[in-house]
Amino acid sequence: MRKILALFLSLALLLGTAMPAFAATGEGNIDGGGGNMGSGNSSSYWNPGMDGVRVTVINAESHAVVTTPVDLTNKTPSTGIIHFGKVCKLTYNGGASLSPVVGGYSYRNPSQSLPRIISSGSSSASIEAIRSYFTDEQVIRSLAGYVGMDFDTLVNGDYKIIIEPIAYLNYDGQQFAMTATEAALYDQVVSGDLRYWMGSLTHQNLPLAIFLEEADLGYPAWSGSTTSKVSNEQIISSLGIGIVRFNDEVEEPEVDEFDYEYRVDTDVITSVEVSGGQSDPDNPVTVQFVIEGSTYTISNVYYPDGDSQLVWVKWHTPDEPCVCTIQVRVLGGGTAQSTITANIVDLDGNDPPNPVADDRNDTFTLVDIPEKEEVSSASWGIWSPWWQENWVWVENWEKCWHTDRWTDSEGKSHTDRWYHWVDNGWWEDQGWWEFDYNAYTASLTATMVITPDSLSPTASSSALKSGYGIQQSVTASVSTTQSAAVTAAQNAVTSFPEFNYEGFWRLLNRSISGKRSTFTFKDNPYSTYNRPTHFTPIWYPDGSYTPYTWLLDCWTPAGMLSLNLTDSVRISGDLWEDWHIAPTN
Repeated sequence: MRKILALFLSLALLLGTAMPAFAATGEGNIDGGGGNMGSGNSSSYWNPGMDGVRVTVINAESHAVVTTPVDLTNKTPSTGIIHFGKVCKLTYNGGASLSPVVGGYSYRNPSQSLPRIISSGSSSASIEAIRSYFTDEQVIRSLAGYVGMDFDTLVNGDYKIIIEPIAYLNYDGQQFAMTATEAALYDQVVSGDLRYWMGSLTHQNLPLAIFLEEADLGYPAWSGSTTSKVSNEQIISSLGIGIVRFNDEVEEPEVDEFDYEYRVDTDVITSVEVSGGQSDPDNPVTVQFVIEGSTYTISNVYYPDGDSQLVWVKWHTPDEPCVCTIQVRVLGGGTAQSTITANIVDLDGNDPPNPVADDRNDTFTLVDIPEKEEVSSASWGIWSPWWQENWVWVENWEKCWHTDRWTDSEGKSHTDRWYHWVDNGWWEDQGWWEFDYNAYTASLTATMVITPDSLSPTASSSALKSGYGIQQSVTASVSTTQSAAVTAAQNAVTSFPEFNYEGFWRLLNRSISGKRSTFTFKDNPYSTYNRPTHFTPIWYPDGSYTPYTWLLDCWTPAGMLSLNLTDSVRISGDLWEDWHIAPTN
């Protein structure tokens, strides 16, 4: 039989999420929770074992839903049960609303029965049984058939399966089918009444039946209590979701494309775009970057419905070259790129060789000066929410009864009773969140100056003989409207015409003060006086001598700013002309 490679899942009584890189066969990140069920009443209750799962296939890269979800259960739900259609958690978090339907509920009883999904008191779900179930080839083949996909296509690594727990319960005299996310959304509709009567199920054992042990698809790993009730917000943002992922490869793949390239020992900025639904102070988004063992948390990320927000973190790269994998977690709804790879390189160590007096290059011809990526300015922004008040009178009409008792002229007693309607309403702010966009910018400017080494005996301010040294100064300045979000320019690399601007270069010494940077040559070990100089080759022809510098590593949330710089001195003659042989007597 074909073996399903690297299938892994994360259910908190079920599936864990994606492992970093590829997992070995059958590995899983599995954790769970739950507790005693408590009690409801005669019209609101749940019978243990009345559970199931919703299965949805999504594209692993775009996270788009590619099949209609299918509900699986060992039970036979009532024909008149109230449900909310076949909607995946990702779709709800993308802005879909609840749409209750009475009757017409579709489901499948799988040929291989489900293990218990939701714990209830002493009847706990078995993590081992669930792991075994969702890594069984025949089960996966059945799931492929249920959702209408070819098995080999489903497990080729391009797709993931979303698993959500379902409970079949009675609430207020009606039977319902609900995923954990639907229960939280419905509790918001009924102003907390579902949690009040059924909270041990809907806000504890149901959402804690399945959660992620490691972040994936923009959903965080659950680190809260696994034995206590949770809030609607926690359920919607973090719980009631498990993931099954397939890979046909076991070995760690060789990474040949990176999201970022950074230099060692450098302050950098890493950014992601967060979108999906609306994030406001009532429903805020938090983003976490996990970098080199440290977690950077950016709270109160806001954006309007249909838009997005750039979110960034400033950090310092290691001192040695490496490939750094950055995990991104989005808490509270919304989605973003979940994994970022950064290639961290060292530009040092490619200094030109020692020039000697008898060097020759009779075939030398000048080449064009290179132009590397140049971005001199960038812009970005931050959404700021504000509350638009909308005070509305909420009517609450009530009967006001009046009684009048009186005696007529004959001494008979009479009673009249009547009423009129009184509006005992109240003013209610039914406003909404509006958003202002605060735009920010940064720009990089720089100058480069090449001068003959002052120890060149016959040099002028702009000319020298070949074979003597030159010195260089680069001054860079960053202007920005959001200083905390921008770094200074931190690296400069100079290459030279005698090497056709390739193969050898000098990484300049840097000195940084605020957003102003200066760069000079490092001390040359071949210099008699240990000068910060670069020696021109003795054979270089007369004319313009033009070094080229790439100024880089000025980081903003919108990317890196960099500049191409050049300056020239004039070569006229060579140092041999300054030598003479003294006559002997």
